[in-house]
Amino acid sequence: MIEEVPPGHEHHTAAGAQREPGELSPFQAVNRFFEQAADHLHLGDDLRAVLGCAYRELRVQIPLRMDDGSGRVFIGYRVQHNGARGPFKGGLRYHPAADLDEVRALAALMTWKTAVVDVPFGGAKGGIICDPLTMSPAELQKLTRGYLRMIDHIIGEKRDIPAPDVNTDAQTMAWIMDAYSARHGYSPAIVTGKPIELGGSLGRAAATGRGLVYCLAEAARSLQLDLDGARVAVQGFGNVGSWFARLVGVLGCKVVAVSDVGGGVSDGRGLSILAVQEHARHASTVAGSPGTEPISNAELLELDVDVLVPAALSRVVNGANANAVRASVILEAANHPVSFGADQVLADRGITVIPDILANAGGVTVSYFEWTQNLQQFRWDESRVNHELQKTMSTAWRRVHERATRDKVSLRLAAYATAVASVATAERLRGYI
Repeated sequence: MIEEVPPGHEHHTAAGAQREPGELSPFQAVNRFFEQAADHLHLGDDLRAVLGCAYRELRVQIPLRMDDGSGRVFIGYRVQHNGARGPFKGGLRYHPAADLDEVRALAALMTWKTAVVDVPFGGAKGGIICDPLTMSPAELQKLTRGYLRMIDHIIGEKRDIPAPDVNTDAQTMAWIMDAYSARHGYSPAIVTGKPIELGGSLGRAAATGRGLVYCLAEAARSLQLDLDGARVAVQGFGNVGSWFARLVGVLGCKVVAVSDVGGGVSDGRGLSILAVQEHARHASTVAGSPGTEPISNAELLELDVDVLVPAALSRVVNGANANAVRASVILEAANHPVSFGADQVLADRGITVIPDILANAGGVTVSYFEWTQNLQQFRWDESRVNHELQKTMSTAWRRVHERATRDKVSLRLAAYATAVASVATAERLRGYI
């Protein structure tokens, strides 16, 4: 008997966050930000129609024989939002609620993210509805190769380049690269975020976290923020959150709280991030790290800190808790961690939000460097990768901050306006509309 794995529930995001009845869907929320930018730019109806929806949406079924001999059919998606500025680019996530609307939203965010940091990519995203925590490595490899077979005809080194996302990693990318290369010849540039041994870039693992640090440093200079001794709370201790927590100390900050799906820990004097990491490596959670106080994910969001860094789920700051946030700055490390409604509440309260499409763009920036190295068949050393990343993030921050100052708008609106203007110009120049 073949069992079909159902699509995600209507009121959940692909990251697993609850959505209240009547709340905007992920794609609706992202498009509200786009519409605000389009209004600000006085964009015509023709370009709004093109940029407000995806170029292509592919839904596939992936039959799989499980280790126990049973058969299951998994549902997967690849959404290509816009490719006016270059090949489609975006991650692949494995999650029980990786529904089409969430993948759509994330594909649109990638379009705006690559444009705001001015790397020559468009935006895409992929997802498979599955629970990887209940699957063996053999099953995940078969699932990945099956998915590649289904989307092979719409991806390519100069067409659409996947990357890791939630519950996928360098090993997943290695399987995709191998499966694609078996059909098309050796093609390391087909994915980014690969193992170093297969053409991955030095510095890629830390790139998103390091980019967040560079962005925060630029923000501090422009906004006259004193980061010496600044208290930082990080919700989410995966790749992005843990690297940020390890690196942000160079700015003089102290991380006083971190959390993950298993709970959180705090220490007002500042956590030893390396000790917390070592504990998490053995316990699979930061919770219970020796010498710390327990804290919940919800409590962490409301701590009296200088900088709050949501680095896990989408829309964790929402209408229910936006008035309780006490941080003076929110640095968006996750994709869309502040809901559309909460964004306005935070603005009214004078809380500075450094938006995701700018703040967490370090990952796709170094993915671009990896892709470039693969096409040239030439490897950069890590110091060059980090130097180029810092230049890119600094330039992007200045462009956004200058627009926000000139137009007297929020950083989010300035970032979206910068990105939308860039993509709209590319559409016109290419004669698409």
